[in-house]
Amino acid sequence: MENTLYYGDNLDILSSPKYIPDDSVDLIYLDPPFNSARDYNVLFRDESGRESDAQIVAFKDTWHWSPTAEETFVTLVTDAAPELSATMTALMRIVGRNQMMAYLVMMAARLRQLYRVLKPTGSLYLHCDPSASHYLKIILDSLFGVERFLSEIIWKRTSAHNSAKRPGPIHDVILMYSKSKKYTWNRVYMSYDQRYLDRFYRFTDEDGRKYRLSDLTGAGKRKGETGQVWRGIDVTEKGRHWMRPPSELDELDQQGRIVWSEKGVPAYKRYLDEMQGVQVQDVWDDIPPIGAQAKERLGYPTQKPEALLERIILASSNPGDLVLDPFCGCGTTIAAAQRHGRRWIGIDITHLSIALQKYRLLSAFNLRDGVDYRIVGEPEDVAGARTLAGQDRFQFQYWALSKLRGAKPLGGEAGEAGKKGMDRGVDGVIDFFEVGSRTPQRAIIQVKSGKVRSADIRDLKAVIERENAAVGVFLTLEAPTREMIVEATAAGFYESNGTRYARIQILTIAELFEGKDADLPGTRGSYKRAESGAKPDFEQNKRLL
Repeated sequence: MENTLYYGDNLDILSSPKYIPDDSVDLIYLDPPFNSARDYNVLFRDESGRESDAQIVAFKDTWHWSPTAEETFVTLVTDAAPELSATMTALMRIVGRNQMMAYLVMMAARLRQLYRVLKPTGSLYLHCDPSASHYLKIILDSLFGVERFLSEIIWKRTSAHNSAKRPGPIHDVILMYSKSKKYTWNRVYMSYDQRYLDRFYRFTDEDGRKYRLSDLTGAGKRKGETGQVWRGIDVTEKGRHWMRPPSELDELDQQGRIVWSEKGVPAYKRYLDEMQGVQVQDVWDDIPPIGAQAKERLGYPTQKPEALLERIILASSNPGDLVLDPFCGCGTTIAAAQRHGRRWIGIDITHLSIALQKYRLLSAFNLRDGVDYRIVGEPEDVAGARTLAGQDRFQFQYWALSKLRGAKPLGGEAGEAGKKGMDRGVDGVIDFFEVGSRTPQRAIIQVKSGKVRSADIRDLKAVIERENAAVGVFLTLEAPTREMIVEATAAGFYESNGTRYARIQILTIAELFEGKDADLPGTRGSYKRAESGAKPDFEQNKRLL
């Protein structure tokens, strides 16, 4: 399957085999909203790293019992497999019709379809909150079978958290299931704990290499080579055997890899720099959350470290495998899959998220939508754009801005998803650098989905002057009037390195579909850039320290 981003409700997409066929996905990771009754905002930063004066609500992490929840519950009870039907019936008796049950019904419907698309050799990782993990585990048991539960991974996501009258909540839960007993599993390693190193790797040789001493024998007698006497030592007298044949022990001794004690007992010199680490356990305390100044930080709510997804992807998939994230947010799963040579599918319900992923794929890997991957669900022509504008003008605004290279949206306020806040006439911006300059300049963008008039251009000119912007871009669904074009022309030009650029540029949605873009000098910034993607090193894919 081709690398794909889907815009829309993941339940609709997952329920249709025409989008994702049965038994086609090798690895699923999902990090759904946790029913935390919070609004999550995207904070944008300017080129200096300062937070901008606006934010946009990315999604509302709150669920309520509604007619849709009731209808979904009835469908699960009547149409799902007997095990899932019985589980949902029991949970309704225990939990009742409330926010938690609405969340569990939403999750059960989607997990049912995720089980459908997962290959028999595939695995699923569900990232969740301890407040709901016990319920979700029961749902997963009913879908996959109790015997297919593999692990409850504890990820320490923060170092400390003050909490009234209870231990501080500092971890998330990641539930791991396989569809069959023949699932993909590659050994992945964690770094050694410093206390372990201090205790065991106490020696340093003349080259400065740290090492520890290990026993050269193992429990149990052997009749073969490893049971022979070596250097006059018969380990079988103590019910043991050599870990290697005597000929190999001689070679190790010649190489200086065996240390002899004063009592003549040999020990193997095990160097730290030759060790891969400790095989990954079910407590992950070595992957910190994304810091405020981290290079990979994009400002998206609930963004997870790429190292977390790399560990999961390297452990449970191979190069060329297909990875699916049905709640892909800012695209960390997609980025990690791309970086390590996996194919991928991402689904999200907001154009804001899809826009952010497009920028991330462009800045980190130089991938362009429609060329290196496809997007399903975005408007493909003016008629589709008009339909989107009629459905939700703010989603239209986010989508339209994503069609301009380097544009990022501004506006929105906490508590009102999609509501326009104190944007003061600015829907989006493009930050750019003139050739030979390190001082950022800014292009102001206004997006219009309804009727337009010449007064709109005069208003944009006033905003440009107030914001001290270099250029203004007026992006419109409807064709501009002749008076608007005259007003824009009268605004004059912005000059950079001897080249003139129209100070007010009018672009239509139709022109965007034809490939036209804002005319700006130099290089453009977008969202805070993720680190550039390196070519995957498949030889190292089995190891992640």
